[in-house]
Amino acid sequence: MDRDAILKALAHPARREMLGWLKEPETHFPDQKHPHSMGVCANQFERCGLSQSTVSTHLSTLVSAGLLTQSKVGQWVFYSRNEDTIAAFRASLTDL
Repeated sequence: MDRDAILKALAHPARREMLGWLKEPETHFPDQKHPHSMGVCANQFERCGLSQSTVSTHLSTLVSAGLLTQSKVGQWVFYSRNEDTIAAFRASLTDL
């Protein structure tokens, strides 16, 4: 876990909001046609009002920091929270 990379990723409010949405995907992405157990499809994030390329950049940053995992199914990319990394990051904050 790279705590600095995580802190940089969390510095942007849109990325924090995306992480929050993924905590309860059934609530925030009810129209997704695929099961939420697969993650949330990248195109579902258009709800944040940002361009597709901006959304992709934010999701990529969260993946690079280890906060999200991604899986590709055909042409679609699905994102899920990496709860192990999030828990480790939270625990590391007690060391400050």
